[in-house]
Formats: sequence, C-alpha cells, structure tokens
Amino acid sequence: MTPDPRSRLRPLPTLIFASRWLQLPLYLGLIVAQGVYVVLFLKELWHLIHGAVSLSEQDIMLLVLGLIDVVMISNLLMMVIVGGYETFVSRMQLENHPDQPEWLSHVNASVLKVKLAMAIIGISSIHLLKTFIEAGTLGGLPLCGGADAAAAAAVATTLAKSCTKVTATGVMWQTIIHCVFILSAIGIAYTDRLMAAHGGKRGGY
Repeated sequence: MTPDPRSRLRPLPTLIFASRWLQLPLYLGLIVAQGVYVVLFLKELWHLIHGAVSLSEQDIMLLVLGLIDVVMISNLLMMVIVGGYETFVSRMQLENHPDQPEWLSHVNASVLKVKLAMAIIGISSIHLLKTFIEAGTLGGLPLCGGADAAAAAAVATTLAKSCTKVTATGVMWQTIIHCVFILSAIGIAYTDRLMAAHGGKRGGY
C-alpha cells in the first residue's frame, strides 16, 4: 500500500514529529548503562565464588540478593529501552520475531507505567529484604563510620563484621518508602483501569 499524498504532514508538524528521534541518544545511553551492570554482576559473582568457603551463610545470602538486585535493575532497563523506544520513537517490527517479548505486543504508555511501577516494587523488595537480614545486627554492632566502629575493627577478625550500616530509623523509613511505592503502583493501575473503562463507555455511544 502506498501512502496517501493528502496524509503528508506540513513542515512544522513534520519537524515536531521528527523530534522524537532526539530520544535515541537516551536509549543508547541506557544500553551503555546495561553494559555497566553486566560488569557489576560479574564483579559480585566473582566475590561470591571467591568467598564461597570463607563467607558466612548471611554474607552469601546478601551477595546472592545483590546479584538478584542487579538482574532486576537490568530487566527494568531492558523494559524501558525496548518499551520506550517502541512507544515513543519508532516501531521495531518484531511481530514475527520468535524472541519478541509477550508484553511488547500490547505495550502502550499506560501499560509501560504499570510494568515499571511493578519492577520498582520488586527492586525495593530486594533492598528491603537485604535490610531485614542485616537488621539482626541492630544493637549488637556499632554504626559504621563512628569511633566505636573503628575500635571494633581493630580487634575484629578478617571474616567477622565489625560494624553495621543499618539503623532502626533507616529500617522504618525504608519500610515506609516501600509501602509508598506499593500504594503508588496501585493508584497508577486503578487510574488506568478507570480511564480504560471510561474510554470503553464513550466508544459504545
């Protein structure tokens, strides 16, 4: 099918519509950030393998959660790169590709917002779980950076933790922020559902 000549845009709308390609360097930059996270993942994986014998179960669990955290952030980056480019820049024409993501076939700005909110909740959950694991040191170890921590480090063994970065206030605020993320995601999903229902009623008239 050939495009209808009457459908051609005027010069100013053509310029405005073509300005969407200014987002291309942003998505290319996110691809570079994806590569940085691959390096970080390999670095953390090496620490896990190198210390598999000497590390405690808690330390290994924290390293594994760190690996999962990197993977989830990488998934979030992929979702933004592919979904954002498909939605706001240009079609990628992956309809017949065997590796086309299932969610990409019906992606739009609303769906992308909900999926990003869910991904952020998942990342926040991993960070909160890591904090809860380290919360067992509350009251037992001094806070890192203080004079007590320096004194404890001087007498601690190379494998034992001499200080903690977790405080009761920090745990409380991290939990509150995580709950805010959940409420925000629920609000976004509910708003999109209302808009879709409203649009369906208008379309039925």
